[in-house]
Amino acid sequence: MRALTLIVVLAASLFAAAPVRAQSVPPDSLAAARELVVAMRLTDQVKTIFPMLMKSLKPVVTQNRPEVEKDFDAIMPVMIDSALARTNELVDLMAAVYARNFTVQELRDITSFYRTPTGQKLLEKMPTVMPEAMTAGQQFARSIVGDMQQRMIEELRKRGHNI
Repeated sequence: MRALTLIVVLAASLFAAAPVRAQSVPPDSLAAARELVVAMRLTDQVKTIFPMLMKSLKPVVTQNRPEVEKDFDAIMPVMIDSALARTNELVDLMAAVYARNFTVQELRDITSFYRTPTGQKLLEKMPTVMPEAMTAGQQFARSIVGDMQQRMIEELRKRGHNI
């Protein structure tokens, strides 16, 4: 399910019908934000993640039917290439987001961090860390939701509700 969510978010970013405008972002801010997006290796991340996301979409789309899987496998490289050809659009969208939310100096500071050995290690480890972090977060959320649901039902019953 989380892979499907990531696919939808990424696809929406890549294939949005109406591109997000920079909304009066000063050119120096936008330039600094683009520099940050490059330092974050966004296009490299997309090139790594998108094929994995498409593979995780396969069982959802094909419903594990071999005849559909064969065609999916044949179409997938073309779809991936088509999406990856548009990564510059994503760079522009992300740069606009960062430019609207950070000052030029903050963008330069963040960019400087990503250029350090620690920043580079963070980028290298992110594909490993993120799925682990998402799994841990989901496990935590499931345990909290179950507990909170039971407690909420008990409290509502105390107040006379028939639940």
